[in-house]
Amino acid sequence: MALSDKLIRLEDQILERLVGKFVEVTDMEKRKTLVYQTARGLSPNTTNEEIEQILQDVYDMGPIAPFVLDSSKVEDIMVNNTENVFIYESGVGYRKLPDKFSDRDELDRFVNKLKLWATNQAAKGNIMDVHMESGSRANIITSPLGYDVTIRNFRTKPISMIDLINLRTLDYKIAARLWLYTDGFRVRPANLLIGGVPAAGKTTLLNAMFSFFRPDQRIVTIEETYELNSQYHENTVRLETSEDLTMEDLVKNALRMRPDMLIVGEVRGAEANDMISAMNVGKISMATIHASSTRDIINRLEHAPMDVPKDIIPVIDALMISSVVFENGVPHRKIIQISEISGIETQVLLSDIYKFDYKTHQAAPILPSVQYRDLLSRLLGITPPDLLAEEAVRAKVLEQLNKLGKRDMASISSAVQEYYADPDALLKKIGLPQLSAVIRV
Repeated sequence: MALSDKLIRLEDQILERLVGKFVEVTDMEKRKTLVYQTARGLSPNTTNEEIEQILQDVYDMGPIAPFVLDSSKVEDIMVNNTENVFIYESGVGYRKLPDKFSDRDELDRFVNKLKLWATNQAAKGNIMDVHMESGSRANIITSPLGYDVTIRNFRTKPISMIDLINLRTLDYKIAARLWLYTDGFRVRPANLLIGGVPAAGKTTLLNAMFSFFRPDQRIVTIEETYELNSQYHENTVRLETSEDLTMEDLVKNALRMRPDMLIVGEVRGAEANDMISAMNVGKISMATIHASSTRDIINRLEHAPMDVPKDIIPVIDALMISSVVFENGVPHRKIIQISEISGIETQVLLSDIYKFDYKTHQAAPILPSVQYRDLLSRLLGITPPDLLAEEAVRAKVLEQLNKLGKRDMASISSAVQEYYADPDALLKKIGLPQLSAVIRV
């Protein structure tokens, strides 16, 4: 139901008064009361029916409404001012919508609705990031033609490691390797950087690895805007940058919070030095970084604005690259390279463990893990073949969970925790009694 001109003017005033207020008031009924009180304060004679109409319109996202919560397929929504609206669909790519915002007034009102979830400080700038009620993130920037808005949809059901296997982003062997990297048999998880271009699936992969963390680990995550989903790991502290708190500030402070694992949403600048220094004193860290190859990651670390000294870079154990690969014209996200750092001479030495084969469209093994495998062997007092055997058992666990339909993050997290507590009991429970855990810690 379209609002009358009178109610549109009143709604505009209400939105202006309530910038940032929906962040402070999380209860739906309290928000409704806030709108009623504001409307009556501005126009005492407004009827309940008219205020209800305004309330409905406040939550109406216009031409993008059907796609805001379609997190299963629609990854991003792009509002190019009043010119057009595009969406990016998984496995399809960009698609232009038939509808758009009709004029600047409608677009301004839409942005003012988003500002309900912005802080007052953020809403005053020409660039802002807003966490919408759905959990999606909206990036808003002003331009001469109006606002340009990019919405990254938040998945109410996060993509799991088994989902990534079924999407052919990686296979069971690589997933099991990531399980070992994340776990480290409690004694030494891997310091790991995940590289890739924007929208290559770096954060999605890092998020899926949350299923592998041990319950007794304390994790601190640091992001520019919240994207990681830590709901299946209780002892997690989530930090977000602001105008007053830079990424470098938060990384430095995180070291005072007794983390077992430090996770940085994206390394871009001087905070890289602090993160790798933390690795150097025994604080395990994982992060994403913009790069097109594992060698490119090293080059970015060594040069401005990161300027990490070359001689401490080998404290990183493994590097990975996620990329968008086209198969018959259809985009798919793939792990295209995994490397381990094997030392330093005139440059940092890399050993490729897996590399994407563009003929088979799979990541093929190149060399066995040596550096990290041998490190764990020394710390655990076991042979390298035992480590490989345990990796194979864990690959079978993931494969069996997939066959049983236990593919979501909650199910995988639960099974992994049971495996840590009593591996043989878990193997028997999921129908693999013939297997036995090789390494128990």
